[in-house]
Amino acid sequence: MSEPHTPPSTANKLVAEALGTFLLVFGSIGTALFAGDVVGWLGVSFAFGLTLLAGIYAWGGISGGHFNPAVTFGLAAAGRFSWRDAPGYIVAQLVGGAVATTLLVLIGLFGPDGWLTNAQDAGFASNGFGAHSPAGFGIGAAIIAEVILTGIFVMVILGVTNAKRGNGNVAGLSIGLTLVFIHLVSIPIDNTSVNPARSIATAIYGGVDALAQLWVFIVFPLVGGLLAGWLHRALFEPAELPPLRSEARVR
Repeated sequence: MSEPHTPPSTANKLVAEALGTFLLVFGSIGTALFAGDVVGWLGVSFAFGLTLLAGIYAWGGISGGHFNPAVTFGLAAAGRFSWRDAPGYIVAQLVGGAVATTLLVLIGLFGPDGWLTNAQDAGFASNGFGAHSPAGFGIGAAIIAEVILTGIFVMVILGVTNAKRGNGNVAGLSIGLTLVFIHLVSIPIDNTSVNPARSIATAIYGGVDALAQLWVFIVFPLVGGLLAGWLHRALFEPAELPPLRSEARVR
């Protein structure tokens, strides 16, 4: 006789969101900082996708596997997630990301002479435009890229996690690979955000310039997520939706 299933508590969900965001930031930004010269943009892109994939399969069944405020906004706009629960998720995501970069700094303190100072002087893998864009793209390019690519990311998530039309067995793989191609497109433009938690986590240690430009990588991924949620709902789920669930699960 099987034991009855106990739904995860709110605390379980918030811890899962913090852990998933921690894994995403620690693994991907760690790759950029410690191995970026070796693996290049391709390797860093796959680091983002693979860490997200791991987080989804590890904790997605508990919290839904958002690990990104823009995803939380997009799911709420699509009616898949309660706006009431969004602030808690976002705080957990921000905490997870900040803890990840703090531990990367701690590792850097025990690195080769000057490693941490050089990493911070270079922006600590923060997002940026203009002089701080890897390939010299301006603010307009960063804004357009963040809105479009975050929108694509959220639309894919909403599509593959649809209760009737999605394919839950490979949803995490689809989402992770989407994040890979997003980074391949936009690392040269602005070092790729599509995730305000990731941007805030690196800007904390990226210096004055990273903090000054941070608003772009908070506002426009959220805009992209919202637009994608509303568009998906209008195009593909216009009928009355079932009662709001506390998360959009990725199985």
